[in-house]
Amino acid sequence: MRTGTRRAAATASGLARKPFAWTFTAPLYVGSSLNAINSSIIATALVPIAAELHVPVGSTAVLITSLYLASAVAQPAAGKLAEVFGARRIFLAGIVLVLLGGSVGGLGRNLAMLTVARVLVGIGTSAAFPCAMVLIRRRADEAGLDTPPGGVLGGLAIAGMATAAVGPPIGGLLVGTAGWRWAFLINIPVTVIAMAVAARWLPKDPVLPGNPVLPGDPANPALGRGQNRFLELAGRIDLPGILGFAASMSVLVVFLTGLPQVRWAALAAFVLVAVPTVIWELRKASPFFDFRGLAANGALARTYLRQALILLGVYSVMYAMTQWMEAAHGLSTLEAGLLLLPMGAVSALFSRPLARRNLVRGPVIASALTMLVGSVGIMLLTSHSPAIAIVLVTLVFGITTATTTVGNQTALYLAAPPDQIGTASGLLRTCGYLGSITSAVIGRLVFRDGASDHGLHVLGLVLVVAGLAALLLAVFDRRLMARGTSRPAARTSRTPNAKETPA
Repeated sequence: MRTGTRRAAATASGLARKPFAWTFTAPLYVGSSLNAINSSIIATALVPIAAELHVPVGSTAVLITSLYLASAVAQPAAGKLAEVFGARRIFLAGIVLVLLGGSVGGLGRNLAMLTVARVLVGIGTSAAFPCAMVLIRRRADEAGLDTPPGGVLGGLAIAGMATAAVGPPIGGLLVGTAGWRWAFLINIPVTVIAMAVAARWLPKDPVLPGNPVLPGDPANPALGRGQNRFLELAGRIDLPGILGFAASMSVLVVFLTGLPQVRWAALAAFVLVAVPTVIWELRKASPFFDFRGLAANGALARTYLRQALILLGVYSVMYAMTQWMEAAHGLSTLEAGLLLLPMGAVSALFSRPLARRNLVRGPVIASALTMLVGSVGIMLLTSHSPAIAIVLVTLVFGITTATTTVGNQTALYLAAPPDQIGTASGLLRTCGYLGSITSAVIGRLVFRDGASDHGLHVLGLVLVVAGLAALLLAVFDRRLMARGTSRPAARTSRTPNAKETPA
């Protein structure tokens, strides 16, 4: 007994001295990089895949949209599961899915198999970020920290941005030397390493009062005996709410990606699915998507909206501007990719020092201002502009990426109820994916007659409007502070009319 007491005291002492040791953060950083690198690495493999499978190049775009859609749905769902079942369990389960997806893709013989592989990878990689936020929040509470662990949050931001930036060059190297299958197979060695360090170093999930009992869990062998486990667990995680959200997001993406042609069937399906889902969530005491809580928590709602608006601009640079660089400016795919590399480098360079200071108001205002400056720069570019002018515009958006990621990530950490940090973190990422999908729609609209200077300038004007909206949301948000703010208290019970955080 004394040995156990001394061991617990030593653990508590070490946690107080250094709660976020590298053994704790390393698995989180590796896991959080998987989604970003899989999002970007496939770009260089689309043409070789189409050639070997004898399909049109345009049809391989499903490999990009399938991962984005899977990620947009799975991020908040994984966060909810982490809150209920334990973040470590869901984190490891996600890594297993990525390993399976990499294997299926590496052995795939047709586009359908590759699409399934990308969906598996999208769902699996989506577990990392919300689980990481749950684990970080839990560790901070255990260590008695009153302010966000800025350095750790900054590391998460860098892990995502840096790998997204190096994804195309890595993909080009792998595809060029070993073939397109390695755009999938690369996940196998990476996930083996991630699984080993996560299983070894991540703390085990605590057994908390009210948590569901997993089959075979020795901690509560008698609980739930004689009950329908599936219904019990489905009620705790709000399975109907998750399925309704997934279906609504899926048909919404189908509708958006069809624009400017209006797909009335998709729009009708969205209404038919979304309306019952909203009614269900409003009536449920512990919903997956807490509409009442979000309406009461104005700071969190504004954080989501800012994230979507700013990332609309960032993804427009990554996709629409790249299309213009190749089609109108005459650059090769490699040259266009190289011109975007400094953008990723600047993002990573600015993220860590900003995050360490736990700044919120300054970064989110800076993200809107730099987006405005960059958008005006886009309106001034022409097909005869020198490459350095393009690089300067992308560098400005690199600062935009860093400041919005750090500022909104910290704002979410402060505004989200502690017991909903996983779901809230996933929804923040979902808003980013909606920005990405919307940027693709806008790109198609402005370049419907081909990539041209006029279309680029119209894109810049649209981004100016989005930047102004984001700036207004930041400047007039009284809840934003330069340094941390008070945390919302954890709730011990939930009611449909519970007020979360005042707007």
